[in-house]
Amino acid sequence: MKVVYQAANLIDAHLVRHALEAEEIPVFLQGEALTGGLGELPLFGTILVCVPDVVWPQAKDIVEALPLNQPAGPLTDDDQAPDSSQGWLPA
Repeated sequence: MKVVYQAANLIDAHLVRHALEAEEIPVFLQGEALTGGLGELPLFGTILVCVPDVVWPQAKDIVEALPLNQPAGPLTDDDQAPDSSQGWLPA
Protein backbone atom coordinates (compact mmCIF):
# COMPACT_ATOMS: atom_id res chain seq x y z
CA MET A 1 0.00 0.00 0.00
CA LYS A 2 1.13 3.52 -0.80
CA VAL A 3 -0.03 6.82 0.63
CA VAL A 4 -1.82 8.85 -2.01
CA TYR A 5 -3.09 11.66 0.25
CA GLN A 6 -2.53 12.96 3.78
CA ALA A 7 -5.90 14.21 4.99
CA ALA A 8 -6.41 17.33 7.05
CA ASN A 9 -9.38 15.77 8.85
CA LEU A 10 -11.80 12.84 8.75
CA ILE A 11 -14.23 14.52 6.35
CA ASP A 12 -11.40 15.34 3.95
CA ALA A 13 -10.24 11.71 4.05
CA HIS A 14 -13.71 10.38 3.30
CA LEU A 15 -14.18 12.77 0.38
CA VAL A 16 -11.00 11.42 -1.20
CA ARG A 17 -11.97 7.86 -0.33
CA HIS A 18 -15.36 8.16 -2.04
CA ALA A 19 -13.81 9.74 -5.14
CA LEU A 20 -11.35 6.85 -5.43
CA GLU A 21 -13.93 4.16 -4.70
CA ALA A 22 -16.17 5.66 -7.41
CA GLU A 23 -13.36 4.73 -9.83
CA GLU A 24 -13.25 1.22 -8.28
CA ILE A 25 -9.93 1.79 -6.53
CA PRO A 26 -9.70 0.06 -3.14
CA VAL A 27 -8.87 2.45 -0.31
CA PHE A 28 -7.58 2.02 3.24
CA LEU A 29 -7.68 4.91 5.70
CA GLN A 30 -4.70 4.57 8.00
CA GLY A 31 -5.18 6.31 11.34
CA GLU A 32 -8.94 6.79 11.02
CA ALA A 33 -9.51 5.32 14.47
CA LEU A 34 -6.99 7.74 16.02
CA THR A 35 -8.99 10.90 15.36
CA GLY A 36 -10.57 10.86 18.81
CA GLY A 37 -7.27 10.30 20.60
CA LEU A 38 -5.71 12.93 22.83
CA GLY A 39 -2.35 13.35 24.43
CA GLU A 40 0.72 12.83 22.30
CA LEU A 41 -1.09 12.43 18.96
CA PRO A 42 -0.72 15.33 16.53
CA LEU A 43 -3.86 17.36 15.92
CA PHE A 44 -3.66 17.14 12.12
CA GLY A 45 -2.20 14.79 9.54
CA THR A 46 -3.00 11.56 11.34
CA ILE A 47 -5.20 10.12 8.56
CA LEU A 48 -3.46 8.73 5.49
CA VAL A 49 -5.39 7.63 2.41
CA CYS A 50 -3.66 4.53 1.10
CA VAL A 51 -4.15 2.53 -2.11
CA PRO A 52 -2.50 -0.60 -3.56
CA ASP A 53 0.84 0.02 -5.27
CA VAL A 54 -0.42 -1.02 -8.71
CA VAL A 55 -3.16 1.63 -8.83
CA TRP A 56 -1.19 4.41 -7.13
CA PRO A 57 -0.46 6.38 -10.34
CA GLN A 58 -4.15 6.37 -11.31
CA ALA A 59 -5.21 7.28 -7.76
CA LYS A 60 -2.65 10.11 -7.65
CA ASP A 61 -4.13 11.62 -10.82
CA ILE A 62 -7.65 11.43 -9.38
CA VAL A 63 -6.62 13.06 -6.09
CA GLU A 64 -4.74 15.85 -7.89
CA ALA A 65 -7.88 16.61 -9.92
CA LEU A 66 -10.02 17.03 -6.79
CA PRO A 67 -10.68 20.59 -5.54
CA LEU A 68 -9.09 19.96 -2.13
CA ASN A 69 -7.88 22.73 0.18
CA GLN A 70 -8.97 25.45 -2.18
CA PRO A 71 -10.70 28.53 -0.86
CA ALA A 72 -14.31 29.01 -1.84
CA GLY A 73 -14.98 31.58 -4.50
CA PRO A 74 -16.58 34.95 -3.78
CA LEU A 75 -20.23 35.04 -2.81
CA THR A 76 -22.72 36.19 -5.38
CA ASP A 77 -26.10 37.83 -4.86
CA ASP A 78 -27.72 34.38 -5.13
CA ASP A 79 -25.60 33.09 -2.23
CA GLN A 80 -26.70 35.78 0.22
CA ALA A 81 -29.04 34.93 3.07
CA PRO A 82 -32.64 36.06 2.56
CA ASP A 83 -33.78 39.10 4.54
CA SER A 84 -36.37 38.94 7.29
CA SER A 85 -39.10 40.28 4.99
CA GLN A 86 -39.46 36.79 3.52
CA GLY A 87 -41.21 35.54 6.64
CA TRP A 88 -38.52 33.76 8.64
CA LEU A 89 -35.47 34.58 10.69
CA PRO A 90 -32.42 32.43 11.25
CA ALA A 91 -32.17 30.86 14.67
